[in-house]
Amino acid sequence: MTASAASGKTAPGKLPARTAPHTALRIELRRGIAPWTGLAVAVTLLVPLWSKAAQWQGSWGETQSLLHSAAALLGGPLVAAAACWQGGREHRRRTAELLLSVPRSRLAQVTTAATPIALWAAAGYLLALAVVFAATAPYTGAGGPSLSVVVTDLGLLLSIGFVGFVAGRLLRWRLTAPVLAVVLYVLLGAPGYMEAGARFLSPGEQYALSSWVPVWWFAPVLLAWTSGIAATVLLAYAARRRLSAVLPLALAAAAGAMIAHTGADLFREDPTATRKVCSAPEPGVPQLCVKAPDAPALPSVSAALAGMFSRLEGVPGAPVRYVASGFDPKDGEAALGSATRGWNLTRNKLTDPQAYASNTALTLVIRDCPNSTRKSDRKAADRVRFTDDAVRTWLAGDDSTWDPEARPLVARLDAMPEADRRAWLGRFLATLESCTPAKVPAL
Repeated sequence: MTASAASGKTAPGKLPARTAPHTALRIELRRGIAPWTGLAVAVTLLVPLWSKAAQWQGSWGETQSLLHSAAALLGGPLVAAAACWQGGREHRRRTAELLLSVPRSRLAQVTTAATPIALWAAAGYLLALAVVFAATAPYTGAGGPSLSVVVTDLGLLLSIGFVGFVAGRLLRWRLTAPVLAVVLYVLLGAPGYMEAGARFLSPGEQYALSSWVPVWWFAPVLLAWTSGIAATVLLAYAARRRLSAVLPLALAAAAGAMIAHTGADLFREDPTATRKVCSAPEPGVPQLCVKAPDAPALPSVSAALAGMFSRLEGVPGAPVRYVASGFDPKDGEAALGSATRGWNLTRNKLTDPQAYASNTALTLVIRDCPNSTRKSDRKAADRVRFTDDAVRTWLAGDDSTWDPEARPLVARLDAMPEADRRAWLGRFLATLESCTPAKVPAL
């Protein structure tokens, strides 16, 4: 036994066979572009999401849909380009031949060199995810994020890193990395314009997670698809027995066939998104009912419609309940105006309460009449249209009507004695399902 072996020390320039891969991996994790890749991924995801915060804060589904799209279409090409640049490192340093003398297998070398990029990319994604979820959590109602989508996004970033690394090893052109990023951006985004179920083979396919959730086997099959392709590329390039790449290729092919055949059925309707949540009943105040994820917005909606409710108080036939879009109004119910996140609803507060009140008043007075009815007697039809506009304007408390000829009607309605106005509004509401102008009371 040598002195160095007896003392447990390693001769200079050599590493113990069992500890060399771990030591090399730790070194690679700390140096080069790997740490910068993680930071770049986090920034690349957070900047576009933060610029659209009004669209996703307050909704788990909207948050995760945008994060998924950014991770696939922006993060994926970025990670592939970084890994490709890392893969071409030995060619640029002219040390490729030196690696042939290393006792470790090519597969071990490639895995050790590519893993830090993939791990740092995953860390960058998780950091961005933590930030946006923390920003969303205070404003959300029922429901929660989808773990399946998080897992598949991570699987994509890990897999695409190994594919990009192999591309960098094979192609010595210095512009391979940016060209690969552009090509992958197109390949990931183009299938989204297809109608066939095969579009779900692209990890960049956009998911409507605000109202749909993936099936329970979504994550395993998507992981088998993306990781199977990555393993096939890796084994075909670096394994001693390249036929071993057939197994992951067969797994990816089977998963891909299942994904393409299932198509949109990979998602099912989210029961939380269709569950009705109503405000507490109050005497003389109509009840408001919205979808469960929008329940935190009920106080803002109620405040915006308070003026309209006070004007309808005591009116015969006035709705006793207002329901959000997606719920069919029944007897005694009316539809609420639409409040799209990012346009009228931000962080569960209405950004333009007046516009929302006007929209709700419009849904109350609008008539579903065919054009032939309106053309039969233009003068009578115009009178009804002006009357409807005047009632909408007065109920919503708008400053002006949409049609100038309806403005005098608003003044007449406002000047009526309260009892007469309630009686007239009752007769008016009773004719909303009629398309006969003669039945609409004159104002």
